[in-house]
Amino acid sequence: MKKKQLSILNGRLIDPANGIDQVIDIHIDKGRILAVGKAPEGFDAPSLNARGQLVCPGLIDLCAHLREPGAEHKATIASETAAAASAGITTIVCPPNTAPIIDTPAVAGQIKNKAKKAGFCRLLPQGARTRGLEGQQLSEMASLKAAGCITVSNGYNPLANSLVQRRTLEYAATFGLLTMIRPEDRYLANQGCAHEGRVADRLGLPGIPHAAETVAVANYLALVEQTGARVHFQTLSTDRAARMLGRAQYDKQPVTADVAIHQLFLTELDIEEFDSNTHVHPPLRTTSDRDGLRRAIREGIITAICSDHQPHEADAKAAPFPDTEPGISGLETLLPLTLKLVQEGAIDLSSAIARLTCGPADILGLPQGRLGLGAPADICIIDPDAIWTLNASQMLSQGINTPFDGWELQGRVNHTLLQGRIVYSRVKS
Repeated sequence: MKKKQLSILNGRLIDPANGIDQVIDIHIDKGRILAVGKAPEGFDAPSLNARGQLVCPGLIDLCAHLREPGAEHKATIASETAAAASAGITTIVCPPNTAPIIDTPAVAGQIKNKAKKAGFCRLLPQGARTRGLEGQQLSEMASLKAAGCITVSNGYNPLANSLVQRRTLEYAATFGLLTMIRPEDRYLANQGCAHEGRVADRLGLPGIPHAAETVAVANYLALVEQTGARVHFQTLSTDRAARMLGRAQYDKQPVTADVAIHQLFLTELDIEEFDSNTHVHPPLRTTSDRDGLRRAIREGIITAICSDHQPHEADAKAAPFPDTEPGISGLETLLPLTLKLVQEGAIDLSSAIARLTCGPADILGLPQGRLGLGAPADICIIDPDAIWTLNASQMLSQGINTPFDGWELQGRVNHTLLQGRIVYSRVKS
């Protein structure tokens, strides 16, 4: 549905970046916000009546594996961006571990073109920090940036040594690129599949200790202090790592972090039944860790919540727990679970919306995530009173691997707009 002009009327606008929380109209022209409040004189456009609904910037997901190219049997860019649009997500950052790996401008361009052709949301690829993600030779970061890579990352693939870690940080900083880190010491992780603790011991599962994350965070914090490079820690799972981050921020180090939404609800206790849908990486931690991560979100130490979306085919989750592939199909539960945090009193509504909009936008240095005059008209319209039960078989994602199947949720997206164009509508406009 294409409209050069559109008005969204009577909605409760929540725009944390601009400090707005009020019932007010929005007027869109040529994909951007033309006016908030009264329509400009002579402006006569089609309208959406958003009475009783929340209107906020389109959501920005800092980590979603879309599988294409290379693993289309799990998911495709078209299927997953459609699922994202249905969940109010208008911008996605995808990791570089595709096949081929995003270590050349050609691969980055291919991915962006496929997303543009699908037309559901904006896709920002991460470039590989090292060639082939092999941890040895630095990638051509300048070329990757020119091809549209918003950040660089090596995912969970380890770098050869701390000197390569330092060199990649310095090289990325030279080109103004943010480095995203999935903090894990591979030797301490030791191919574990669950949190190292009483539950894993009782179930006979190889464990990953807290230190696998905290040692890696400490290592990178030391290198940040040495190089001055901007670093973002992805998908933190431990309270201790969050507190280390808070101290580094207090000391004015240029570091930020996000957390996957499932880490704010699930704990090691949820793996008791060997449900392979709770096999994630990093693993589900303790109740204390979950509460500490919630506190870090509430206090603004962690400024973004992501889906860490990892869709899988059924066979990938059909083996015994340690042999299954880790990950949750999380795009369609990112918003409703974040709203559930509000309902449980863990965070206020404006702050929750901020962790999905201006928080990630500020980390990436994007103009999205806010709805001020002239801003891109990426908009999510939510029915806050809609109570529904997640049915995995009805998810739009090609992967239906979720431990939240059957959960009762409140709050559902009615419309998603990308640059003023309606890309998803649950109800007739």
